[in-house]
Amino acid sequence: MAGKRENPVNDRTGTAPGGMRERRPRRRAVWASAIGLAAIAGFLATRDASASHPDSRPDAHSHHVAPSGRYSEYPRVAAIYAQAGQVKDVLDGLYCYCRCSEHSGHYSLLDCFADDHAARCDVCLSEATLAHRMNGEGASLGQIRDAVDSLYGH
Repeated sequence: MAGKRENPVNDRTGTAPGGMRERRPRRRAVWASAIGLAAIAGFLATRDASASHPDSRPDAHSHHVAPSGRYSEYPRVAAIYAQAGQVKDVLDGLYCYCRCSEHSGHYSLLDCFADDHAARCDVCLSEATLAHRMNGEGASLGQIRDAVDSLYGH
């Protein structure tokens, strides 16, 4: 039978005999993927934009850091809380990449150490460890900020 297709489909409606639709790429899936990619791109763009470091407050040295002894069962956490108490001015000038300024209203990384927040957050603990180490090596706040940004942000 010349000229007849093996599986005839009505070109106008896209249906085969018996009402079955021909398989075509689904527009919804394509749109959903595009929207999902746009949402991810938007999140990443706002992440970098919101990651500006705060100015250290003049009274940062007087801010409360939870006592390291309360974490004696967790030696790493206790050590980092003790270190945080030694570099309050530095931590107060750092943006915390766990985004606690958005979800917990924190001003800076220093605020994470006022209670148990940092004890439960590896981002806070790691940032503070880096800041303490670099401060001890004589790095400036700007250099510490650059290192934190390289690790977590930009």
